[in-house]
Amino acid sequence: MADPVNPNLPPDQVTVFIDGVEMAAPKNSMIIQAADKAGIPIPRFCYHPKLPIAANCRMCMVDTEVGGRPSPKPSPACATPVMDGMKIYTRNDKAMQAQRNVMEFLLINHPLDCPVCDQGGECELQDLALGYGRSVNRFVERKRSVADENLGPLVASDMTRCIHCTRCVRVTAEIAGTYELGGMYRGENLQIGTFDGKPLTTELSGNVIDVCPVGALTDKVFRFKARPWEMIARPSLGYHDALGSNLFLHTRRGEILRTVPRGNEAVNECWLSDRDRYARVGLYAEDRALAPQVRDNGSLREASWDEALARAAQILKANVGDALGVLVHPATSNEEGALLARLAAGLGSGNIDHRIAQLDLSDGAAAETFAMPVAELDRADAIVIVGSNLRHEVPLLHQRVRKAWKAGARVYVVNPVDFDFTFDIAGKHIVPPSQLATTLAALDLGDARHAALIVGEVAENGAHAAAIRAAASAFAERTGAKLCRIPQGANAVGLSRLGVLPSARDAQGMLRDRRSAYLVHGIEPALDMVDPIAAMEALGAAQVVALNAYASESLRAVADVILPIGTFPETEASLTNLDGFEQQGQPAGKLQGAAHSGWRVLRALGGDLALPGFEFTSLDGLRASMQPTSVAVAAGSAPRVGSGLELAVTRAMYRTDAAVRRSEALQAHPLSKGPRACVHPDDATAAGLADAAMGRFGAATLPVAHDPRVARGCVWIESGHDATAPLAAAATVSLARP
Repeated sequence: MADPVNPNLPPDQVTVFIDGVEMAAPKNSMIIQAADKAGIPIPRFCYHPKLPIAANCRMCMVDTEVGGRPSPKPSPACATPVMDGMKIYTRNDKAMQAQRNVMEFLLINHPLDCPVCDQGGECELQDLALGYGRSVNRFVERKRSVADENLGPLVASDMTRCIHCTRCVRVTAEIAGTYELGGMYRGENLQIGTFDGKPLTTELSGNVIDVCPVGALTDKVFRFKARPWEMIARPSLGYHDALGSNLFLHTRRGEILRTVPRGNEAVNECWLSDRDRYARVGLYAEDRALAPQVRDNGSLREASWDEALARAAQILKANVGDALGVLVHPATSNEEGALLARLAAGLGSGNIDHRIAQLDLSDGAAAETFAMPVAELDRADAIVIVGSNLRHEVPLLHQRVRKAWKAGARVYVVNPVDFDFTFDIAGKHIVPPSQLATTLAALDLGDARHAALIVGEVAENGAHAAAIRAAASAFAERTGAKLCRIPQGANAVGLSRLGVLPSARDAQGMLRDRRSAYLVHGIEPALDMVDPIAAMEALGAAQVVALNAYASESLRAVADVILPIGTFPETEASLTNLDGFEQQGQPAGKLQGAAHSGWRVLRALGGDLALPGFEFTSLDGLRASMQPTSVAVAAGSAPRVGSGLELAVTRAMYRTDAAVRRSEALQAHPLSKGPRACVHPDDATAAGLADAAMGRFGAATLPVAHDPRVARGCVWIESGHDATAPLAAAATVSLARP
């Protein structure tokens, strides 16, 4: 039926008048949504466009009139649906008086500590108190105080400042799905807390800081470091998973002090994972590479850039062609990746690879973009997760799946471990890695019309990866599901497009068939490689030129030349995310010591070697010359699978890369469990190993955790630890007492 006020409106729209301005609004939408769309400000505290409506702060009170009849009392704009012909007044006497009264009540108990509050300068309560607050407080009673709660190493609490908007409660409940915060007691005794007094365990805990409109929840790591007006915001990207979350880096005098989300509905909406937020701490670790180093008489010493580049060029000139191997970290930027590919080609080597964490590349697989964009996942009606601890692997992709589940999607899981998810599972199959492919082949999605198949790191990096990838492709073709293979690295898609792939030996082949020289970019060989032992042995027996931001112990043990480069937040560079979006980040922090941007170092090295493709003199010149490069990727050999317990390996959430591993705040998080081997209780008991006892797993000795979530005949470990490194490349292990 046509709108009686405006017959030209579509049937799902109504006409409303806000402060005399006529506009169309969707039926059943709230007044505050219509006002926001029109750019008409309405004060609010509890309302947030991404959270369920709570309507408990009452700051958004407005006056309404329907059918010529004024409302007897003000209405909350966030919880009052629009009606056809409704007249809304946000600034008349009735509305303003209601808003001022609410502000007066909110300030009764709020402490007067703005000068020492971290929220000062960006506080919503401060801003609105200026416009709606009284200059004199009519209440003379003592303000209440609330004991602070220890929320963990990332979030600081000053709960006396809390105005009970419950935004943080709704973030942990609706976005994170962990339901860790809630309201306790009643009336004037109401408090927001965790009920059990334990730290927040969600991987998205930092988002409660962003949504808090006052200084009740603040960044514990950033606390008391700087004021907002002292800092400059630089747009950048998360480089710790393939989503490429958009964010701002807040800096003061070149030091990165804080990370906050930057809205992008197609990528991370307005949220940020704790890994992307707090990895900044690791940028200022003690082992940053601050000056070039060269090896003389068996030990490294500092050198000038000219000497270090000359030594690096000498090593590379003496090992051209098949003698050279180039190993590249999968978070390397597009600009550096393009130059590394040119460098390898110019030196005649087809031994270049960024797939350093993948064990089975017998099918020559490389990273691909998602067939279903991330922004469409929340509209899927069925989602299958194969070989992934998705909540830890890509936290905000997990949040998108939760969003789809809340909208009615069925979620199926085929995993070697019953990993923790924050949504219900419609069909669960917990089987050893060798059975993932056959289990997926037998899975039935019923009548799903808009399905997605997400393949994660356990499947992509394990000993049966080729078979699982083949089964995933066949499943997608049979069911019509969109295949979404999670790229194994922040820029694996970009590096694959730019030809950082082998036409001869892959990463494993370079280590197995040792080369006489290696160029190693951004890698800590003892922790980033799928086979750290083979990597250290191969690199230790060769000449090694290393470009890295960190001079780690393992790198210093094998490198003949270390060329210090900046981290991603310190340079201007681009990454390509899992949807194929090429996104650029601006330099925020100043380069440490004598370090230079990676592309500048590679350009100087290519110039010293007189290689083609290094004639540009600026970043714009480099980018203008970059183009996709097709490589006939050489297939690797399939790993040998012996007898024993099958190994399921995931990367520890806060041990994924060099910066994350050096973040003390993240290492103190409850999700950082430390090195251990999780085994089904029946398998552990059969080997005579009690819970928490030390067990012998092949070449590693680890604490044994009895975990009924692990499939029988399987051992689950997390990589990124020195203690688990000897197992990362194994397909099966034996279990015994040490």
